[in-house]
Amino acid sequence: MSRKRRKALHLSTLLNSENSFDLVDFQYETQNEQGTVMLLQGRQLKILEKLNGLLVSVEELKKEVTFLKEAVPKLEELVRDELQGKTDSRRTSPLHRATRKRKAEVTQGVSDTNSSEEAESEGSYVTAHTDTEGESEEEKGWISSSASALTPEEKIELFNLLQQVDTLHCGSDNEKRESFRLLLENEEKYKSYAGFLWRLARAYGDMFELTTDVEEKKKYASEGKLRGESAVNLDPSSAESHQWFAVMCGYLSQFESIQNKIKNGYLFKEHLDKAIELKPRDPFLYYLTGRWCYEVAQLSWIEKKVATALFGTPPTSTIPEALQNFLKAEEIHPRYSKYNYVYMAKCYKELDQRTDALKCCDSALAVLSVTKEVR
Repeated sequence: MSRKRRKALHLSTLLNSENSFDLVDFQYETQNEQGTVMLLQGRQLKILEKLNGLLVSVEELKKEVTFLKEAVPKLEELVRDELQGKTDSRRTSPLHRATRKRKAEVTQGVSDTNSSEEAESEGSYVTAHTDTEGESEEEKGWISSSASALTPEEKIELFNLLQQVDTLHCGSDNEKRESFRLLLENEEKYKSYAGFLWRLARAYGDMFELTTDVEEKKKYASEGKLRGESAVNLDPSSAESHQWFAVMCGYLSQFESIQNKIKNGYLFKEHLDKAIELKPRDPFLYYLTGRWCYEVAQLSWIEKKVATALFGTPPTSTIPEALQNFLKAEEIHPRYSKYNYVYMAKCYKELDQRTDALKCCDSALAVLSVTKEVR
């Protein structure tokens, strides 16, 4: 009996060293060898259950590895499809299934918005930003350029960077500053890719809006225009490159002489027309065109004379043309922008249509603005 007790006590000590077993006390079990056998059988059953769970996990892991093996040889194609907005490919690709959970965690908390971000500034061609650019169009900004020079790993790195700065651009003022910082840090590495450069131009526009210092505004507008021009030169088929180059021309015109202001006005309209040709369903582009038409219709006599001397004929437009563009933006995206309504009201006022002007003012008041200026 003494030998049996020692043997049972030794067994209890060994089993207690395994934290996964809920062994508490063996003082009664040592008196009964049959009880000890039953206890061992119970422990063996638990071990078998755990081994079975482990085997199931291994099988699931094998499936994931198989998915990845299928996806890796087609990685370049998958990334290109992802960037071009081919959602069907994303839904069915093994890479998408394997990484869907991680993407959900990264993008958690980011919500879509249909409202535009605006800042009123009466002497300029441009006073509004929007975050309604189509995702697929944005993604095509860099992939259609000489991205073939990048390795698959570099393409994924660039893609992730562009997604990150797009998300930050839609966020708070500090997030916009962080987006600008990230782009500047990576400019040397990706300055040959149009999609990177037009985002950098856009970020300069964000910084232009965030600062109140006149000299800083001029610097941001000038640097942003250079980046936008480079993006256009790299990829003339990118609507966003033309769009943000035009926007930066508009910003810079606020600080220019009459001569340069008119020159930037021509550039603004030229590249805005090209952007509309490439992306005809973007309300922001029609809003900007309406602003250009409105400003041109308000040109002073001296500005028209300078334009005639420089370009042979001055830019021409009318209030009804401006109104048609604002109405087009509203048609494409109802309640698109507070300031779209404001300029519609201005046009109706110029045309002596007081009732319609008041309706637009009421509509403008009903639109919630997301900017610090209006808050």
